[in-house]
Formats: sequence, C-alpha cells, structure tokens
Amino acid sequence: MRVLVVGGSGFLGYEVLRRAVAAGWDVAATYRTRPEELPPVTWYRADLRDPGRMGEVLARTRPAAVINASSGHADWAVTADGAARLALEAARAGCRLVHVSSDAVFSGADVHYPEEALPDPVSPYGAAKAAAETAVRVAVPEAAVVRTSLIVGHNRSAHEEAVHALAAGRRAGVLFTDDVRCPVHVDDLASALLEIAASDGSGVFHVAGPDAMNRHDLGVLIARRDGLDPARLPAGLRSEVAPPGNLDIRLVTDATRARLRTRLRGAREFLGPGVPVTRGVR
Repeated sequence: MRVLVVGGSGFLGYEVLRRAVAAGWDVAATYRTRPEELPPVTWYRADLRDPGRMGEVLARTRPAAVINASSGHADWAVTADGAARLALEAARAGCRLVHVSSDAVFSGADVHYPEEALPDPVSPYGAAKAAAETAVRVAVPEAAVVRTSLIVGHNRSAHEEAVHALAAGRRAGVLFTDDVRCPVHVDDLASALLEIAASDGSGVFHVAGPDAMNRHDLGVLIARRDGLDPARLPAGLRSEVAPPGNLDIRLVTDATRARLRTRLRGAREFLGPGVPVTRGVR
C-alpha cells in the first residue's frame, strides 16, 4: 500500500513512517524544515500554507492514503487553512484521508467526550483543530478524523523533555495538577493510524489511553521510569497562569476500541516499573 505521511519529520509522523516501513508499505512523506534519514522513504518539501504545493506532491506520489500528522499548533494558516487545502486536494486525487485532531477541540465542560461529541473549543489551538475537522469532513465525507490526547514515548515527546529539563533545573515552570488528559503512547497511536488508513472506516475515532491523569502525575511516572527524582518536579495550577484555566478533558474511546485491533495502553502501563525506554533511531 502506498501512503503519504504529511508532517513525517515530526514526533508522531516519524513513528508512523517507521511502522509503515517495517510493515513493507510504499511510503512517502513531507517535511517543512529537513527530512529524516529513514530509507526507503521518499521525502518532499512542503508547507501547508502553500496553496498549490500539496496538489503537486499528491500528483507525484499518487498515494492510496494520506495521513495528516502535521502540527501547526495555534497557527491558523497551517492547522486550519492548511488542513482544509489538503482535504480538498485529497478529494480531487481520490485518495483516502486520515486526519489527526486533538482533544483540544473540547472545553472540558462535559469532562467525558464520546466520539459523537461536538467540538466546543476554548483555545486558539482548539479552534484551529475544530475548524480543520469541519473542513475535512465536508470535503472528504469518507475521511477518518482521529482525535488524540497527550502523546508520550521514546523520551522524545514535549512532555518527557519538559520533565527531564525541570528535574535537571534547566528550565523554570510547573506541571499542572488541574489539567487532566488521557495520555497515549506514540507507538499505539501510530499503529492505530496505519490500521485506520488501511481500512475503510470513516467518521471520528478517539485514540487515547484509558488512564486519565493530570500533567504532574504523568510527569511523576516519567521521572520514576527514568530514574529521576519526582520531588524535583514543581506542581502548579493552570488556572493561575494559563488561559483558559483548568481543563479536564477525557476522550471516551469505547466506540473506537470496538473498531480497532490496536490495543491502547494506559500511561500507568507503558510508564510502569520495569518498562524499558525504547528509543527510535533518528
């Protein structure tokens, strides 16, 4: 199967590529700054803000499926407009589209959010992701929208890097005790994305772990796994320093689990005692 991974040089995109290569897929990927060394992936430089570039890449690669694993954070031109342009190009090319979204599309007012829940974002990033979801589902009704949560793994995630920096005293800041999510391991998420890409499943998927926890508790698990002192991780309240304040967003995954073979582990399992840290080669 030929797949194009948009944002292949990013944390998630790279893990998707590694697993696709290992499975024997014909793989191409886009990068914005620099490509990674991962034979036999074919790399294309592309910026989702460029109106015509993704059409050119799709015409050259002719993939059966496109996985949009790009991360433009709160940059509307990338995260919302760029995703919309990619969806239109995928529709023109007649290829399957798997779009990675986020639990940030929710406000936390309802705490538990099943797959059919409607977005009600309260942050610029969440608003951009919600707009992207709408564009994808309108342009490509048969597309799969995959909402996920905090992504952890291989000591390359932003959260793991922050824990190490805080424990070493290399940065200031706190880990919030009033920001609750459902962390997922990058390997599980990447496997789920490839499984969804190879299927004909459409609509919204929630790919997140079963353990809801705040960022400080997650940091403590990471510190213990890596032999760091959890006492060196300062705790604080998001409500005191970061808009929109405290958040408790828990993705309900029941419907998604019934559709997938991929097992989604909880953070207490993949960060538990005795679990080795595996690092992908980069």
